[in-house]
Amino acid sequence: MFIVEFAILVYSVILHEIAHGFVADKLGDPTARLFGRLTLDPRPHIDPIMTLILPILLTLTGSPIVFGAAKPVPVDSFNFREPKKDIALVSAAGPVTNLLIALIFSLAFRIFPIDILVLGAQINVFLAIFNLLPIPPLDGAKVLSGILPDDLASILLSLERFGLTLVIAALFLFGPAIDALILPLARTILRLFLG
Repeated sequence: MFIVEFAILVYSVILHEIAHGFVADKLGDPTARLFGRLTLDPRPHIDPIMTLILPILLTLTGSPIVFGAAKPVPVDSFNFREPKKDIALVSAAGPVTNLLIALIFSLAFRIFPIDILVLGAQINVFLAIFNLLPIPPLDGAKVLSGILPDDLASILLSLERFGLTLVIAALFLFGPAIDALILPLARTILRLFLG
């Protein structure tokens, strides 16, 4: 079961990143395509720590939240006509893709009611919600920056340089509050999708 769960997680984060690159390409930035990142071949997307080691460690230690990430696709905002809006759209594409994947797993479950399809839906709903948290460098921070005034958006995005450290600190300091936000929302979406 662990191997199947791990495979679903890996391909879900890869499709998440491909979606970023695909939308960026459509909005005028070919960087991800030129770097060969719009491919289903997992090799260009795998980050040894975030895609492999972190999810394996979280699973083996019995963590209630298992997550991972593919190598971020390169995006050059100078290629966008409307950088602020387009970055928000590119960022939203990843979580939206995870919700679509969850919906596909859920529809398949209605035809073939097997546990692995529920697991696929759960993984993708959690990935979508987690990535929409407004904590840099998660997608939610870039989506939020698209609607904030320029000065506040700049402050929020400047925190991205702290990378994963900021996310881990937020989970450590505000874990119960984040759980209280994510879990009810995830349950509601899964009830809606799975029926």
